[in-house]
Amino acid sequence: MRLDYSAISDVGRVRKDNQDSGYVGPHLIAVCDGVGGAARGDIASSTAIAQLRRLEEDPPGPEAPDADLLGRVSMAMHRTHDQLADLVDETPSLDGTSTTAVVALFDGGARLGFGHVGDSRAYLFRDGEIRQLTHDHTFVQTLIDEGRITEEEARVHPHRNLILRAIDGTHELDPDLFVLELQLGDRVLLCSDGASGVLDAGRLADILSSGSPDYAAVELVRASLEAGSSDNVTCLVADAVEGEPDPTAVPLLVGAAAEMPRRARGTRPSGRSPSLFRGHRSGDTGELEPVRAEIPEGVGFAIPSDPPDPEAIRYAPRPPSRYAWLSRLLALCVAVGALWILAATAWSWSQQQYYVGEQDGTVVIFRGLDASLPGLELSHTYERTNVTLDRLSDFDAGKVREGIGVGSLDDARDTVESLAQKMSADDSTSDGGAS
Repeated sequence: MRLDYSAISDVGRVRKDNQDSGYVGPHLIAVCDGVGGAARGDIASSTAIAQLRRLEEDPPGPEAPDADLLGRVSMAMHRTHDQLADLVDETPSLDGTSTTAVVALFDGGARLGFGHVGDSRAYLFRDGEIRQLTHDHTFVQTLIDEGRITEEEARVHPHRNLILRAIDGTHELDPDLFVLELQLGDRVLLCSDGASGVLDAGRLADILSSGSPDYAAVELVRASLEAGSSDNVTCLVADAVEGEPDPTAVPLLVGAAAEMPRRARGTRPSGRSPSLFRGHRSGDTGELEPVRAEIPEGVGFAIPSDPPDPEAIRYAPRPPSRYAWLSRLLALCVAVGALWILAATAWSWSQQQYYVGEQDGTVVIFRGLDASLPGLELSHTYERTNVTLDRLSDFDAGKVREGIGVGSLDDARDTVESLAQKMSADDSTSDGGAS
């Protein structure tokens, strides 16, 4: 058994640069989707492919146990992790970059050893049915697993791009590893989320059901863009066919991994990356120049030698403005002004409040709040009365000492009047008893 394969990567109709990278050869299929913005996701994905394609140099044989097959994949992914860590150490501006990865290593017999991290996907099309082989490491996938949203809702969820696991050179790498037993006639698809995010399983199966790997790859990318994908789109298709490996087969690099060697040779067009499908529907890829994977190790991946990249310039940190102190001063003034307005509003409200209390044994109407702050009195005497506490009952006198809250000045005066009446009644009672 051998693999008959094809690979297409397109920048899409929205993005300015392609941050996907892909590789496909007689023994290896791999797709990586870089993340990073200013931190250059294209560097992350192309660096990952540069490391992963080493698996092609010494493929395992059909007699190799599953553990050896998966061990090779895991080691390659960890080498990628270490390489990204070294890149960030050498170039701090790359801090925060990361990449997804789906890797399929063919043993030359009938097995594919898979490694997966992130939200790029692998599918198997067999006997007219499609099956998703990988499980997304995303926030929305956890919601799907919990039954809180559906697959359809996940495609439009505001946090659908939140990746929980990736190769970033910082966090511990824990890829999913598994083996797939191939059958003659099987068709395997590896793709970035630019395709899987807009094409459901039924549409993928419809496209994969006919035609050559070249046709399927082209149609998948075209259909993704027609469905409204706003991301880069990368699709790698491989068929399990009978026969010995084709000695004339050319391993292919696509996406950012293909652009890096062109940059190093000075042949990449200036401006945004071209889209193969922009403005037409035919899906003709005759203009696609395959990039042979036998590029000298490291060529095109040395960051200092790259020419300025428009997307990197767009997101690059800007030096502080000459008048940065002025903007900070203005911001401070705005903040102080807002606090002053808030304090003035609170003080104005407090001075519209009243309560009845005691001062020097006399009932007094206070204006403000029956409280105090260190160094700040929140109330003051507003009206004094001739009602004294020693002429009130113990109960009423106690209430006055504690402070009687009222709604308004009129309510306060009514409260004092009520206390005065009680005082007069108590005096009358006392006089009557004495006579």
